[in-house]
Amino acid sequence: MMHGLLLTVVIAMKLLRLHGPTGNEIDINPHEISSLREPSEGSEGHFGPGTQCLIFMTNGKVNAVTEHCENIRGMIEESKE
Repeated sequence: MMHGLLLTVVIAMKLLRLHGPTGNEIDINPHEISSLREPSEGSEGHFGPGTQCLIFMTNGKVNAVTEHCENIRGMIEESKE
């Protein structure tokens, strides 16, 4: 049994800084992304103009961003390094 031992764990988290259709910055934890997809034809009324990618999160929320899905995939891979 260890007495008096304090263990400190520091976890470095690299967030992705993306942009919503209104120009607001959105910081997203890449480990909480469940999937990415481009908005379908006719979905313009549901998401702001300029939406290029929909990010589905593990908590069920969806973030609409102006970055292209392919660019976000690259950012996710870079964050794993």
